[in-house]
Amino acid sequence: MNLKDLAAYLSLSPTTVSLVLNSSPGSEAIPQETQKRVISAARRLNYRPNFVARSLRARRSYSVGVMVPELSEGYASLVVAGIEDKLMECGYMYLATSHRHSARQIELLPRLLSERNVEGLILVDTPCRMNPLLPVVTVSGHEEEDGVTNVTLDHDRAAELGIRHLCALGHRHIAVMKGQDFSSDTEVRWQAIRRAAQAQGVPVAEPLVVQLVGDSPSPETGYYAAHELMNRNVPFTALFAFSDVSAFGAIRAFQERGLSVPRDVSVVGFDDILGAAYHIPSLTTIRQPLRRMGALAAETILQRIESKETGIESPLQVEPELIVRESTAVVPAKIRRPLPRPSSAPDGFSLKA
Repeated sequence: MNLKDLAAYLSLSPTTVSLVLNSSPGSEAIPQETQKRVISAARRLNYRPNFVARSLRARRSYSVGVMVPELSEGYASLVVAGIEDKLMECGYMYLATSHRHSARQIELLPRLLSERNVEGLILVDTPCRMNPLLPVVTVSGHEEEDGVTNVTLDHDRAAELGIRHLCALGHRHIAVMKGQDFSSDTEVRWQAIRRAAQAQGVPVAEPLVVQLVGDSPSPETGYYAAHELMNRNVPFTALFAFSDVSAFGAIRAFQERGLSVPRDVSVVGFDDILGAAYHIPSLTTIRQPLRRMGALAAETILQRIESKETGIESPLQVEPELIVRESTAVVPAKIRRPLPRPSSAPDGFSLKA
């Protein structure tokens, strides 16, 4: 049964039936009784709209391309969940693809998505390396580009929350874990933490700064970075990690070297992913409203698609929140030195790095 058949069955015009079934703005003028009759008949007769025909008529695909570094537990999955919520609510679908930090894929994938007639692109923690012919919204993008709208976190506020929390507990020797070079947030967050620490009178010493290496989305990057930090033999009582996932790896490394969290070392994560509250110990962290950021990106891309607007110059900024759990405590009376590095790594890790 097509739309004309359904309209004839109801003795209504195809336009009226289409307005009701698509919840179009004009449907508000149609009596509620008529709307109920249309929806009831469509269900009873198993009517399904012909999306291909609708797409061809409107020259629209009602789809958006989404690029992420990888689809794994943590940051990207929560952002994509927010994107999906908003797009599905508005009748759009999305094509998601991961580039795994490959420069070639980052350049190639926008073209492949465009060839599949997506109407806009959302880039999650992904650099924009193209002349945007389509509307583009980035999540955690910090570069100002024509035709691109950035959704970002207030990193200065996030750093202030984390550093002030540790200082309030008496910590003055704070180590910082920087993100990988390819992450859009690495330098912005590091500079924000430096400013926050200086404002509190506890500037971070260079030997207490360690950087994540490798593109694994697992805790192993934080695990290796924490071992490197301890091998420098510079005392510290707290760690401000780049992410919750890297914090998990760091906590494992501390425990292997005889340090208890938070008795000997306090750890602050970043993101507040789903597992943060259930880790042992549960993780004190800076909550990014990741799902909200995804929904805001989707809402913005749809506005730009419908209105044909160019990129919004100023970024759309969201606010962080400090979530205090079990991984932070008052500074210990005596700083304990880590034990020598173990000769073997836990299951799933390697000591090659």
